[in-house]
Amino acid sequence: MRSNYKQFIRNVPLHLMILPGLIIIIVFGYIPMAGLSIAFQNFSPIAGFKNMNWVGLDNFRYLFDLPGFGQVVWNTVFISVMKIVSGLVIPVLVALLLNEVRKTGFKRTIQTVIYMPHFFSWVILAGIIVDVLSPSTGIVNMLLKAVGVEPVQFLASNEWFPYILVITDQWKEFGFGTIIYLAALTNIDKSLYEASVMDGAGRWKQTWYITLPGIRPIVILMVTLSLGNVLNGGFDQVFNLYNPLVYESGDILDTMIYRIGLQDAQYSVSTALGLIKSVVSFIFIGLGYFLAYRLANYRIF
Repeated sequence: MRSNYKQFIRNVPLHLMILPGLIIIIVFGYIPMAGLSIAFQNFSPIAGFKNMNWVGLDNFRYLFDLPGFGQVVWNTVFISVMKIVSGLVIPVLVALLLNEVRKTGFKRTIQTVIYMPHFFSWVILAGIIVDVLSPSTGIVNMLLKAVGVEPVQFLASNEWFPYILVITDQWKEFGFGTIIYLAALTNIDKSLYEASVMDGAGRWKQTWYITLPGIRPIVILMVTLSLGNVLNGGFDQVFNLYNPLVYESGDILDTMIYRIGLQDAQYSVSTALGLIKSVVSFIFIGLGYFLAYRLANYRIF
């Protein structure tokens, strides 16, 4: 009993360190949950919460009957899954390539260059992307013109827009994922490579039989934890890049919530949609942590 008390006293500074973050989470994360009742009401800011009419599931029925709602769900899942898959494959490949570089200075330079876009907001990057993909002055279309190809309206084409989202998202974030996998590569026992060289294994066989199995736990962990983002298509990115011409292929749940709630002032309907998204995401997050525990032995507590 006395040892437990001493341990508690020793950990008091640590608990005090997390107290500000805990207060922020409670104030901005849990207290606003009371507003979820709006999803079951016909809410009006003028009347306030007390005088609202409860409408049950009418807001949810209205959502499901909206034209294009199914397309928005499909867009969200399609874009999110592509981002999850590419967010696994590209960083792993780049990490494997960088792991083969022996010149430390060159390796660190490459790491810095590919990691840098992670620190820029989508407001800044969207401006760069719009300029680069401009049909008249963008460098991409200028190169296409040079080889005799007609300019392409990348940001106004439903055929191209989802893939532009995935490509630009990886441009921004694959450097961060690469650092994670490079860190995992440093934990592989170097004696395994030395033994494989003595057995006559080349670099390809070393990668296939030592390197990839060595980082498999962190790969499984990253994939399973990313399941919670199945309905997160990336609001910041889409909002700064899309336009009415690509609503058919680029409109996602988050942008739909924004338009319904803030532009159309249908607060109850947008809250209902946000609640659906949060519940489904919560289920996937729980599934992700369960799979992470079963497949990679990862535990939060």
